[in-house]
Amino acid sequence: MNTKKTILLLFIIPLLSFSAHKYYLSLTQIEYRSELHTVQITINVFIDDIEKALNKDYNIDLQLDTKKELKDNDVYFKKYLNQKLHLKIDDVSKTFNYIGKEYDGDLVYFYLEIEDVTGVNTIEISNKILTTHFPQQQNLIKSKVGKKHKSILLNAKNDKGLLKF
Repeated sequence: MNTKKTILLLFIIPLLSFSAHKYYLSLTQIEYRSELHTVQITINVFIDDIEKALNKDYNIDLQLDTKKELKDNDVYFKKYLNQKLHLKIDDVSKTFNYIGKEYDGDLVYFYLEIEDVTGVNTIEISNKILTTHFPQQQNLIKSKVGKKHKSILLNAKNDKGLLKF
């Protein structure tokens, strides 16, 4: 993906969070922190979309960011993300830790971490977040390893990508 498209998408995401959206786009940011030997992952999706998907998948009523929100909703988020997001670093499957979430306007941010990573040459990612319920869903992946930045745009028909550093 060229730089102009990436920049355009990065400007679209914040604009969409201020109104009822007709676009289905998530952003996953992956950063290797060599000094910590970790890969840190931040995912942002629209609250209403993730709520609809989880409510249907698990037959629940999350009511996110309200007083009626389920108290154990992190259980469902962890389960969903483990089913929909898979990473390999240098051809080795990795399991991420779910750190938590926070709400910001119409978006929910998920924080994940992979520990004990001593280096990164490639990241293979499979991202099926929201694609089952929203066939138009696009998942933008941005990554940073050292001073190298790589991006890829995934969707329901093309949900896997390889980033080489």
